[in-house]
Amino acid sequence: MRLIIVSGLSGSGKSVALNLLEDMDFYCIDNVPAMLMETMLAEISRAGAGRYDNLAMGVDARNRKDDLASVPELMRKLRDQGMHCEVVFLQAADDILLKRYAETRRKHPLSEDGSSLKEAIRRERRLLGPIIDSAELIIDTTRTSVYELRDALRKRIGHSKTQPGLSILIESFGFKHGVPADADFVFDLRCLPNPYWEPGLRDQTGLDEAVIDFLDAREPVQDMYEDVLGFLQRWIPRYLDFNRNYLTVALGCTGGQHRSVYMAERIARALAGQYADVLTRHTELPTAVQAPARTGN
Repeated sequence: MRLIIVSGLSGSGKSVALNLLEDMDFYCIDNVPAMLMETMLAEISRAGAGRYDNLAMGVDARNRKDDLASVPELMRKLRDQGMHCEVVFLQAADDILLKRYAETRRKHPLSEDGSSLKEAIRRERRLLGPIIDSAELIIDTTRTSVYELRDALRKRIGHSKTQPGLSILIESFGFKHGVPADADFVFDLRCLPNPYWEPGLRDQTGLDEAVIDFLDAREPVQDMYEDVLGFLQRWIPRYLDFNRNYLTVALGCTGGQHRSVYMAERIARALAGQYADVLTRHTELPTAVQAPARTGN
């Protein structure tokens, strides 16, 4: 059985995630009381293989604090028993959550005591602390549309519905737009030569041959590439040993157009020769390109 626990802040996209999983033939149960999860899973396991081979459960902050705190230990226990378990957590910036609630005019589930929406969001973050600490895949939907979220989840969760494995996402970003909140590793490339200041290269990206040639010819760029790749090659096996299913590596430059895009593509190609599931995503490019990495140098 493959079990995915979907949790996160209200308004961050949990319903979208569960609907997508249902489209991917997961049996989905939303608003599961955390205190009943172990009992429910035991009953489902006794039902045998078939309908429940791929199961998703939505868990939110309406649970009691102690019950939420027990979820990480339950996940460890189930993994020790041989079950393939994953925790996916969705979040977004407070101002975006406030805007989404204003647009939908829905009531926050933790605002029943008369507290303000902002206070309810803060309380929800505290209550879900144990869940996010144990999450293997954290997705920040602050700058993500519903369609982009569905696409990202489909690529990352759908990579192996039956066989466990590590899904590696190499993403580029621009520091002027903020550091991705869902990255496991963040590398700063702003010290490298910038094609932006070269005539003819400003409007191009790290996917274009002229920019690639410019950066290929710079020794500091090659040194950074070797250091970042060496670091990842050393530490990714530790994630595999730890039974992690997801790893996100973010590479940033000033605008997220040239250096970070170039480096993300090159690192992804190198890792794709060693790992089966490597994706790239370029956050600041117009189409938010996300695709399987191509092998080769």
